[in-house]
Amino acid sequence: MKLTRSRTFRIFAALFLSALGSPSFAETHPGQAQLVNEVARETGKNPQQLNALLDGASKQQSILDAISRPAEAKPWKDYRPIFLTDKRINDGVAFYREHRELLERIGQEYGVPPEYIVAIVGVETFYGRNTGKYKVLDALVTLGLYYPPRATFFREQLKVLLSLPDTQLGGPLDTLTGSYAGAQGWGQFMPSSIRDFAVDEDHDGHIDLHDSLPDIFASVANYFAKHGWVTGGPVAARAQPDGAAKPISVKDSKPQWALEQLEAWGYAPLQSFNPGIDTSLQTLEGPNGPEYWFTFQNFYVITRYNRSPLYALAVHQLAEAIAKGVREGSNP
Repeated sequence: MKLTRSRTFRIFAALFLSALGSPSFAETHPGQAQLVNEVARETGKNPQQLNALLDGASKQQSILDAISRPAEAKPWKDYRPIFLTDKRINDGVAFYREHRELLERIGQEYGVPPEYIVAIVGVETFYGRNTGKYKVLDALVTLGLYYPPRATFFREQLKVLLSLPDTQLGGPLDTLTGSYAGAQGWGQFMPSSIRDFAVDEDHDGHIDLHDSLPDIFASVANYFAKHGWVTGGPVAARAQPDGAAKPISVKDSKPQWALEQLEAWGYAPLQSFNPGIDTSLQTLEGPNGPEYWFTFQNFYVITRYNRSPLYALAVHQLAEAIAKGVREGSNP
């Protein structure tokens, strides 16, 4: 059969385009072609540029090793000493004093106590000293495309990262560094948190969670506020069980009973609270045996930042220690 020149060209073009779309030609990582197609379709970004970014990312075995041994797997008696050290507390007090005016202005704006903003950056990055050594692209490619147990979550984070506008990136995407999980900046925001909660507080047209303290502080405060922080509300308090206290297990930290109900089940508060306040109960392994904690809405909000109750309690106790240090040193 004789082919015309135009038909021959159409066949060649079709074969060429088909080859470009084939994973065996286009993919450096499993699932890359589909991911690029989704981002390009939804954002209008250039597929070639997206592929170039992903081609430059590498699977990192050290990231897969790190995610298999999170600190939150430790019991409270071992977890607490990591974050409640004299140095972290004292440095937090000094950090608060140094940035007091900015912290208190932002705290008032968002209804979040400044010591909790400081405690978050203290726990996450030791007040900005350790924001992570991994390339964010490497981390999210590794966990999103090579880590089946949590691939759905991390693939979505990778997709969001590739979709973010330049004004929310804080620099060229392939140069950003962060944690092994792909969190970045002083407050360790994941891409979806940057998209949904990060704030351009200094009004320079860019969100910079690495070098702009107004953006860093306001983004943490906004995260808390948008997740339901109750201004002036309690966070957590010790509970004392009696000998007949009802065993209680909880799936998360969301308040689900009136405090009076827990009192009726044998758990006495060691301080007074407003009648009818909703609470939950955490039982943790302390150095001297079980510790029982009433946890309230603001504790639950902290667990939206990190779902571990150990993390939330460490942030709470660090914030309390920082606030105490600031008060005691306010009139030297």
